[in-house]
Amino acid sequence: MNVTLPWPPKDLSPNSRIHWSRRSKAAKSYRRACHVLTLEAGIRGVDWEGDIHLWIDFYPPDRRHRDDDNMIAAFKAGRDGMADAMGLDDKRFRIHPYVKDEIGGMVKIRITPGPEGYRSAQ
Repeated sequence: MNVTLPWPPKDLSPNSRIHWSRRSKAAKSYRRACHVLTLEAGIRGVDWEGDIHLWIDFYPPDRRHRDDDNMIAAFKAGRDGMADAMGLDDKRFRIHPYVKDEIGGMVKIRITPGPEGYRSAQ
């Protein structure tokens, strides 16, 4: 199962210094968008037992340097939206992030029931 999601808003970056209410609005909006896009991709309830592996390919919107841990943190609301669409608790997710060299401003995710090794979410 694959889904392409938009790049997280800059207000969700752990390095942004904004008011909590502005961050909350950005998180709610991004979570909802990722929820809808996950459903549109045909990803709904999963009947797998155990862990669910998310192979996450981050395609930054520009060439600026970004830390992978900040990308993962900024994507938290998107991950929650995916979990909402799949009808499960995101504590089952095991993430495998990868920062791509290409510019794209998106996050591509491949969902698998096991750690079968990295394969691009393309």
